[in-house]
Amino acid sequence: MKGIADTGFLVAFANARDMHHAWALAIADQISEPLLTCEAVLAETAFHLGSVSITLEMLDEKLICLAFNCADHLPHLAKLATQFDDRSPDLADLCLIRMSELYPNHSVITVDESDFRIYRRNKRQTVPFICPLTDD
Repeated sequence: MKGIADTGFLVAFANARDMHHAWALAIADQISEPLLTCEAVLAETAFHLGSVSITLEMLDEKLICLAFNCADHLPHLAKLATQFDDRSPDLADLCLIRMSELYPNHSVITVDESDFRIYRRNKRQTVPFICPLTDD
């Protein structure tokens, strides 16, 4: 499986008490190459886990790899921020939308279904994502 890792997935993977932990472990079992991510996701993950060490270990163990540099995409990120201003996206979400444009065959792996159902890449295309099943 090729994918782009969001914060919620990484937190769920690393935290056995997270409600999505079993789902995250099942997803991790399907991964054949490191998931792509960005530094904004790493910062959020370290904050939510309360551990930089665990976050860096995921990089070292090749669960994830850095594949995005914000500085190279500032104008595009600014456009996305304006486009989705009504949703108050954080920097990590904007980076993931942009990464989805750059890696169109990768799905975003997230627990944030509500926002990723709304976000669009390339202005009008849905962002493919994988999330835990919900009881609707």
